[in-house]
Amino acid sequence: MVRILGIDPGLRFTGWGIIDACDNRLTYVASGVLSTNSDHFVPQRLCVLASGLEKLIGLYQPEEVAVEETYVNRNGSATLKLGYARGVALLVPAQKYINVNEYGAKTVKRAVVGTGAATKDQVSVMIQRLLPGAKIPRADAADALAIAICHAHHRISQIRVNKGTIMA
Repeated sequence: MVRILGIDPGLRFTGWGIIDACDNRLTYVASGVLSTNSDHFVPQRLCVLASGLEKLIGLYQPEEVAVEETYVNRNGSATLKLGYARGVALLVPAQKYINVNEYGAKTVKRAVVGTGAATKDQVSVMIQRLLPGAKIPRADAADALAIAICHAHHRISQIRVNKGTIMA
């Protein structure tokens, strides 16, 4: 069994979700959102995110972390701020020597719903089906759980390829 922390980075809201994965069996552990005050300067907000992630890692002891890759949108400033939050999401677990993996939004949606064009509502419905009893306070937490599920699926496939039980 492996404990996986999924992170959906954002400067205002960073979603997080933790699952336990044993082969193809997934179990919901916890989820939530780290939020920052938009009235504060960016460095202060990044410190809040870093501190929150450090606490989560200390409390839940994940063995692997999965982070959503940054998508580029039309607003360059928003993309840059998202990149700051993503940098913190990559750095904090790496400093604790935890393996960090990255997945694009379409890859995550494909792994959870079956199509890379899935809506947020479709992702949320599938999270409830795959993780019965999951408490999802915001869409950011659902996205983080989806990222963790995506990693669990990719991880088990990679293990099977490495063992030679399926052809690459």
